[in-house]
Amino acid sequence: MKVLIVLILIAGLITIVLPQTIVAQRPLATSADMAVQIIEARKANAALMRQYSWNSCTEWIEEGKEKDTHMDMVSYGPDGQLQRTPLYDRSSSGVPSGFLDRAIAERKRKRIEDYLTGLRSLLDQYTLPTVSKVLDFINQATTTGPDASGLLVMTGYSVVLPGDSLSLWTSATTRHTQRVEASTFYQEDAVMVTAAFNTLYSGLNCMVYAEVKIPARKLKVHVQNVDFHRTELAPSP
Repeated sequence: MKVLIVLILIAGLITIVLPQTIVAQRPLATSADMAVQIIEARKANAALMRQYSWNSCTEWIEEGKEKDTHMDMVSYGPDGQLQRTPLYDRSSSGVPSGFLDRAIAERKRKRIEDYLTGLRSLLDQYTLPTVSKVLDFINQATTTGPDASGLLVMTGYSVVLPGDSLSLWTSATTRHTQRVEASTFYQEDAVMVTAAFNTLYSGLNCMVYAEVKIPARKLKVHVQNVDFHRTELAPSP
């Protein structure tokens, strides 16, 4: 499986795991206030993330076998877009030698690429990208905790599609997201996404691990982000 196909989905993963922090400096009078603060905090965290580079390792697993492992150094370019510098690439799939075999492999590649492109568009909706989407989620979600680890758990159902679910684990003290789980459907396939976060000393809340599972297609994608380094100085107050 070519790395380009995997990265189409990974681009969606980077979006879905944008930190969903809540500003805790002032009281949260209403759900609307909370929704606005979440969006504001996301923007601040995204701006901080643009000052960092990190290494990202992606594994593509099909039918229980590792098909592709790829590592990039990731950073933001001047245009604000993610840019990747390849560091390592290992693929276990050979290139078919016959013309007919190559044509069949190319059609399969194109089908998977189209599938993942559409899946990315669906997963993007679970980022709750606007104040109204965040507010809708807060109003219908059930919140429990804090648990023994000091985490609040917010879970909503039928968030984007009927029968789906979205859960957020958030620190009761810092309001940083620690974990995200989403269960949804795409082209009648069940799709499960999990992501884990860490908060750096600088305050950056970043994804350190994510997994996408599509059991019906026997596909898994694993993403691990490590070695976060600040490449720009923080702007003066």
